Parts: sequence; C-alpha cells; structure tokens
Amino acid sequence: MEPNYLVLLGIVIVIVGFALRLDAILIIIVAAVVTALVGGIGVDGFLTTLGTSFVSNRSMAIFIIVLLVTGTLERNGLKTAAAQLIGKVKNATPGMVIALYGVMRLVFAAFNVSFGGVAGFVRPVIMPMEVGAIEASGHEPNDEYVEELKGMASGMENVAWFFGQVLFVGTAGALLVQSTLKPLGYDVELLRMAIIEIPVAVIAVAVTAVYYIIKDTRLRKKYYGAEAAAQAATATTTGKEA
Repeated sequence: MEPNYLVLLGIVIVIVGFALRLDAILIIIVAAVVTALVGGIGVDGFLTTLGTSFVSNRSMAIFIIVLLVTGTLERNGLKTAAAQLIGKVKNATPGMVIALYGVMRLVFAAFNVSFGGVAGFVRPVIMPMEVGAIEASGHEPNDEYVEELKGMASGMENVAWFFGQVLFVGTAGALLVQSTLKPLGYDVELLRMAIIEIPVAVIAVAVTAVYYIIKDTRLRKKYYGAEAAAQAATATTTGKEA
C-alpha cells in the first residue's frame, strides 16, 4: 500500500500561512480540516477525534480558557484595579505583596484551588499590585527592579503551589509520590502523607517569604536609596506587629 502524501498538505498550509502572517487560529483550523478530509476520516471522524482529544487533554483546555478570561479582564482594567487597590494600603511594599500572596496561595493550594499560575494570576494581578506599591511610595517603577520582582513573584508561585498541592489528598502530585514510593517498599497513606507535609509546606513558604522581603529591601536600597529601604523595613515591622 502506497503512502498517502496528501495528508502532508496540512503541514504545507501551516508553513505557508505563517509565512504570509495570516491569522494563526484560522491557519490551524484550515490545516486540521484539510488533513482530515484528504486523510479519509471525513467530517464525522474529524469531530470525533477533536472531541476525544479535548476530553483527554481537558486540563490544557481549561488552561486556555483561563488565559482567554484573564486577557479579557486585563483589557477591561484588571491591572488598573489591582494597582489602585494596593495603592490604598499604607506602607505596602512589593516584598510584602509577594509574601502575602505566598500565604494565600498555600492555603488555597491545600484545597486544590488554582488561580491560573503565573500567566493567569501573577502577571495580571500580583505584578500590577507590586508596581502600585512602588508608585504609592512615591517612586517611579525601575525596569530592572520590576524584572527582579517578576522573578520573585513567579518563584513564590512555584514554591507555594509545589508544596501546597500535596496537602490535598488525591491530587496528581500526591498520587505520584505514593506510586513512586510503593515499588521501593513504602506503602504510604495519602492522608498521613498530607499531614506530614503540612510543616514542610509552611516552613518552605515562610522561608521564601522572609528571603524575598529581605531581597526586596536590598533592591529598594539599590534603586531608590537608603530612605526607601528604611521605609520598607518599617512597613515590614508594622505588618508583623499588626
């Protein structure tokens, strides 16, 4: 049986479409439909394959939906609202914002509630709040400083979610740990593992929060002078006393 080279027509459509800078979504849809027709699976087979792929990769589909919703909210003033909100908080600093986000992220992760990660929450909500905290202190956002804050916020997201998701019994992370230990002779119960993980997660987030607060204070001193660093230290002390 000779191979059907016509099925490669979809690849040609993708290459030509991107070369001509046409709409990406339209290119992919046309290429998929053409491949299905010349491949002999027909419209019914194409829709069946599409539905099966959607169900088997529904987590990725949810991620795409979250991005679309986040983009829509950004277009309608989400960043501005987040910046204005933190601007009303007295003596707020980017380090404090990151630390509080880590605590909140850990609590919600323990209940397996995700905010969409870096793309879905950190970028459109946390980063504008950090920039708003800089502006509320009377300073202009420094590009290098903001880039440092992006890395710190993303790092807090990774730490809080990594350790927090195992606190919820039955998550993919918990099941992975259980399935990995079982062949090694360790039959671990999910509930017991979650209980043991609680102090580990709390310490991890606490250490990360303290580290980022200290790092933020040093960065403020570097970019805005000793007075800004002293202001950040005062704000941190006030927050602890409260």
